Amino acid sequence: MDINIVIPVLTFLIIAFAAESISKFFTKIHLPIISGLIITGIIVGPYFLKIIPKESIKDLHFLFDISLAFIAYAAGTELYLKELKDDIKSIYLNTLGQFLVTFLVGSVVVYFLADTIPFMKNMSFNTKLAVSILSGTIFVARSPSSAIAIISELRAKGPFVRTVMGVTVIKDVLVVILFSVILSLSINLIRGEDFNYLVFIDILIELLLAVLFGFLLGLLLKWTLSIRIPQLLKGLLLLAYGFVFYLFSHQLEFLSSEYLPFVLHIEPLLVCILAGFYITNYTGYRLELQKIVHDIGPPIYVIFFTLTGATMSIDVLKDIWFIAFLLFGVRILAMIVGGWIGGKLANDPPLFTKVNWMPYVTQAGVGVGLATIVSLEFPEWGIQFYTIILGVIVLNQIIGPPLFKYAIIKVGEAHRKAPEHIFDGVKDLLVFGYENQSVSLAKNLQKKGWNVKIATFLKQGEFRQHDALDVVPIDNIDLEVLKNLKTDKIEAALLLLDDEKNLKIAELLYEHFGTREVIVRITDRNKYNKFKELNCYVIDPSKAMINLMMQYIKSPHTATLLLGELKGQSSADIELRDTNIVGKYLRELQLPSDVLILSIKRKDQIIITHGFTKLELGDIMTVVGSEKSLEEVELKFSVV
Repeated sequence: MDINIVIPVLTFLIIAFAAESISKFFTKIHLPIISGLIITGIIVGPYFLKIIPKESIKDLHFLFDISLAFIAYAAGTELYLKELKDDIKSIYLNTLGQFLVTFLVGSVVVYFLADTIPFMKNMSFNTKLAVSILSGTIFVARSPSSAIAIISELRAKGPFVRTVMGVTVIKDVLVVILFSVILSLSINLIRGEDFNYLVFIDILIELLLAVLFGFLLGLLLKWTLSIRIPQLLKGLLLLAYGFVFYLFSHQLEFLSSEYLPFVLHIEPLLVCILAGFYITNYTGYRLELQKIVHDIGPPIYVIFFTLTGATMSIDVLKDIWFIAFLLFGVRILAMIVGGWIGGKLANDPPLFTKVNWMPYVTQAGVGVGLATIVSLEFPEWGIQFYTIILGVIVLNQIIGPPLFKYAIIKVGEAHRKAPEHIFDGVKDLLVFGYENQSVSLAKNLQKKGWNVKIATFLKQGEFRQHDALDVVPIDNIDLEVLKNLKTDKIEAALLLLDDEKNLKIAELLYEHFGTREVIVRITDRNKYNKFKELNCYVIDPSKAMINLMMQYIKSPHTATLLLGELKGQSSADIELRDTNIVGKYLRELQLPSDVLILSIKRKDQIIITHGFTKLELGDIMTVVGSEKSLEEVELKFSVV
């Protein structure tokens, strides 16, 4: 690879992952992470700090293709027909409202504002009409990428989110069809050429080819997911397939323009969405694809949205900001009307109808691509048109994500993790499920200073009472029950009920209490991903026993230490809460001679320690030593 490409790519990747840390600041002011990534990209881009210069942007464009292919797979996984069947009416009518009303209102208002838009002032009626309907068409375009990223960030789910994803994907297919028709009509209006009815055949051919290639790509994904290779490698192969198809699509478009009487464009975004849709609905690999999307998604979103910010032509706003804001307002007005009509026709809840325009504000690649085609087809005024539309898209990209986040939170479909409670000096464990193992565990932990409570669905008299053991009967799992159990005070929870009850508890702990450690025993491996999404430690009993035996064979000493069977020795996780120790190196600490700090957990990362490891507040250290020494270390680190 050319060194002139390698350096910009490496520079950008370093900046992108630095932007991930910076973007978390924006969540403190209630903005989505992608807004932070976009703004960071703008700052480091060609118009401010110029860390990423304009001439490097073209070398980074392949990252867009890779990211968009992955995001399209993710969009396909959201279209699970079994979950969407109850929302079909709402999806259909909201699509109708957003699509038709946004197009019609946008076109009409742009036409009547023509005298305020410099390049439209002296146009003929036909040309003004053509520019207006082209603008209205581009106003319909939406950005699936930002929708997927915000849904992922908020762990959003529910009828509102399902409807939004359905409408978003369908609108992106329809807008390509509408644009092809409107472009041909505009050529007829401006140049007096006959309307080319073959455009409909061209559209049909392109759609059929997209479905065919989507199916073929889906088969390739199915084969990849079926083979026994590491999941990371599967994810990388999926990214490679998507990128190769983007290259194939670009090459096909070029060759058809050279050797055919028409340009053949197969939308790669649609092909990848259809491939993800096929895997989700017609194979047994839906959960595995969802896990790959969940695991690989965050770095992809970081790259995509930071690059989106860096490539934004912010400079266009300084000359056309008034017109851009005016047309931005026109599009918002059209979407509000379309959302209200669609919601009323679908008989959606009033709250949904009130905010259901907000998810569709953001625009990105599709809108820019359509504006580019217009600028090339009509060079007399196309550049001015492109510049103004680009200004509107920049505003939509900045303002849209916070609006969508607000809408999801407003309708109550956000499932974010609650903040952890402040440690009160007492280690509390809440166990769900009364059985011999939970009772034995409770007694052992009580000896080590833990306060343990067991919640059970057994009634009084159906379980044995134990001295100094707090067993609480419950008859339901809901927020009120958990509050009565003083769940807001616990450091850890152990879930030993059936998978459905455990999942309900895990969701409540995640969203309402921010419980630091949640350990769950599962019986159905298909539920594994759902618990991992909730940051649970998952125990599969059969697999755990095999792993334990393997550990005994490979390292008997470690296994006996882990199980507490090594006489006089034990291990513990100890959190650093003493601010006087923060910033010191491990080698500077005066610890008992029989104590060894194996690792540190810091912000979901595991750090293998050495003498020059610098300590930070909140570090959770895995410490090995005698029980007496461990108590001494815990006291040393916990003093505030």
